[in-house]
Amino acid sequence: MGHRSESGGRLTARIRARLPELRETEARVARVVLDQGPALVHLSVSDVAALAGTASSTVVRACQRLGFRGFQELKIEAARIAADPPPQTPDDPAAQALTATVRASREALDGLAATLDTTVLAAAAAALRAAPRVVVAGAGLSAAVALDVAYRLRALGCPVDAPSDPLTAQLAAGQLPPDGVCLAISHTGATRTTVDTARRARTAGAAVIALTSYARSPLSESSTHVLVAGGQDLVFGLETSASRIAHLAAVDALTATLMSLSPKRPATTWTSRRT
Repeated sequence: MGHRSESGGRLTARIRARLPELRETEARVARVVLDQGPALVHLSVSDVAALAGTASSTVVRACQRLGFRGFQELKIEAARIAADPPPQTPDDPAAQALTATVRASREALDGLAATLDTTVLAAAAAALRAAPRVVVAGAGLSAAVALDVAYRLRALGCPVDAPSDPLTAQLAAGQLPPDGVCLAISHTGATRTTVDTARRARTAGAAVIALTSYARSPLSESSTHVLVAGGQDLVFGLETSASRIAHLAAVDALTATLMSLSPKRPATTWTSRRT
């Protein structure tokens, strides 16, 4: 606990000492950082820009003028304040890896309840419930989450297409009916092929459910329902794996909500009704 307070004091002093030399827009960024404190680890650069009423480029420039290489380095400093460092095991790399992975996953799950809007979750489930056809898209590590949600939706009787090829997914999304749904999954919300799939679906008039780690992204801008699951970037190399845990939990919540809308409906009813 003492380590956390000492680190926090150093970071605060470092920022306050440079406030007078910042431009007005940069100073607003610094004040947001001071106000957020440890909670800064849950925000993206675009979140901070919105809170400061400025551009993302100004956030990065302010971080550099404060003596950091960029926003990510500042977030790492905030992460050291947010939690006591895990026990060190310098002679056991496997134990270090396990501790870091569990910690990142726990923090991603802890953040899920705060970032996942239950009103949006219910609306997304209702859209899926009414959809005659669903296209699921996800690339990279998000592809595993896409396969999981496709399986779960099929088990509930929902007609699902989950092409592994990005171009095929875009074609399928473009052929969705107006009451269809595209469920697009991306940790950053900036995966080009996934964003393009979502845009194709929107052009076709279909609803788009985005599952991502950030509230503001190209994917969220192309979506009708945005499920924000996490947003943790606490440890280099672990943020995407931790986000996958949070996204799988969000999928569980989504399918559980969907089941609650028709708990007694047989798994084949949707399929038989739409064929």
